[in-house]
Amino acid sequence: MSLLRVQGRTGQRTLLLTTAALPLTGWAVHAVTLHKQLAATKRDPLTGLLRRDAYTARARRLLAHRDDVAVVMVDADHFKAVNDTMGHPAGDAVLAAFGARLTTWAGPHAAVGRLGGDEFAVVLELTAARREQRLAQLVRMLHTPVVLDDGRTVDVAASVGAATPDILGTRDLTVLQRAADAALYDAKHSGRASFASPAHTTVPSINRRRAGRPGTAVWRRAV
Repeated sequence: MSLLRVQGRTGQRTLLLTTAALPLTGWAVHAVTLHKQLAATKRDPLTGLLRRDAYTARARRLLAHRDDVAVVMVDADHFKAVNDTMGHPAGDAVLAAFGARLTTWAGPHAAVGRLGGDEFAVVLELTAARREQRLAQLVRMLHTPVVLDDGRTVDVAASVGAATPDILGTRDLTVLQRAADAALYDAKHSGRASFASPAHTTVPSINRRRAGRPGTAVWRRAV
């Protein structure tokens, strides 16, 4: 009789715990779903890279708390020609490939963003001794042809500019990106990465991408 009462109380306790757990489980599922939705808003759906705001926040944290940091700007060469001659799906495949290559090259702790159109930015830890080697590696990766799902091959290339706080004397992300972009544009189509000097910080912020084409909201250089 005593044993039955113990078993009964145990069963009730189990039932109460199970019942109490149900709302918690529901909230846990809701929280996971909400987290995924919030994460999705931070990512570019085509490339999986961080959108501008999320990239900027992460990039500024890295610049504030890490030494030997580099800001790298990347711009696809002749991207408009890919869209015009091979179609927008081919252009999308190229952008997705660039996103994957940048992610692989930069590593999991970097800030890698698609700023708009065919423009990308990376902030990562990069020692002075390895800068030239690593940037040359990136250029090679971005010059590797992209194979489409239908078997066609797209010859691709990208221009790369980099800026570092130790050379420019600032950790301001806006200044570093502007200088890296100016260095990139100086070496456009050279097939080599270009490093910004202090002179590049004085380049007027006309920001060629933002001029855009009439009626378009996408930022890109039509080159």
